[in-house]
Amino acid sequence: MVELENGGDTVPAGRGRRRPATVREAKALAHPLRVRILRLCLHRELTNKELADRLDTTPGTVLYHVRQLVDAGLLTAAPVRTGDSGALEKPYRSTGQTWWLSLADAQDESAAAPLAAFQEELGEAGPESVRAFSRFVLHLSDEDVAELDRRIVAVLDEFVATDDERRDQPLCGGLFVLHRPAGS
Repeated sequence: MVELENGGDTVPAGRGRRRPATVREAKALAHPLRVRILRLCLHRELTNKELADRLDTTPGTVLYHVRQLVDAGLLTAAPVRTGDSGALEKPYRSTGQTWWLSLADAQDESAAAPLAAFQEELGEAGPESVRAFSRFVLHLSDEDVAELDRRIVAVLDEFVATDDERRDQPLCGGLFVLHRPAGS
């Protein structure tokens, strides 16, 4: 499983090839709020307070999760800036590395966190935000699943690698998930 997040302004080493997430990275990605923080900071630098306001939670809660992401190298502090009130603010931005991390072996909460984060984001955006939708059921061997995933991710990689060329277009988020239904 990969998290669908573009690289932003920072180009990770080895761009174009996935590497297994470290234990620290996988743990940092195991919470839906942290996944949402990364997405919010992907295209805009945001302060702890701005994140708390956008996520409808307390600055203390956000700070705890921001520190987890910074410690894992997935979020970085941007240069300090002067806010509207004249106070100094410390914004953060995503390093953009999550697209290139593989969480394929994750069988714990890190596998479900992107799903929960996406569900929350889709709920906030409303049903009218959906631009494309495909629901399907297929009979697939483990090898077929791997091949389908490889092909879809290859197409997504092409779009991710060239996303900077489309910064003037509306932002779209998405998620591709295969699962085995209960009882099958």
